[in-house]
Amino acid sequence: MNKSDLIAAVANAAGTTNKDAEGILNSFRDLVQAAVRKGDDVAYPGLGKFSQTARKARTARNPRTGEALKVPASKAPKFTAAAELKRVVNAQSPAPKIKY
Repeated sequence: MNKSDLIAAVANAAGTTNKDAEGILNSFRDLVQAAVRKGDDVAYPGLGKFSQTARKARTARNPRTGEALKVPASKAPKFTAAAELKRVVNAQSPAPKIKY
């Protein structure tokens, strides 16, 4: 499912226009990005949690030359799936009945 398919499915399920659904999905994306950048976690029950994780500085190797490279410390986004999502994916719980 790509972005336009997702927008159409959300619009259909919510009984709204594609333009309204796209605005809602874009707002959700923007809010998650802003919160995670600030260091806050965003939890959505049944879906999962978006958070930020810190990566320590380390030494890596160029696989072609074997040369050692210093990789600086950085931050990375992280998504942890909720237990309900894991159960649905593993067919232990029924998936929501939504046509898309």
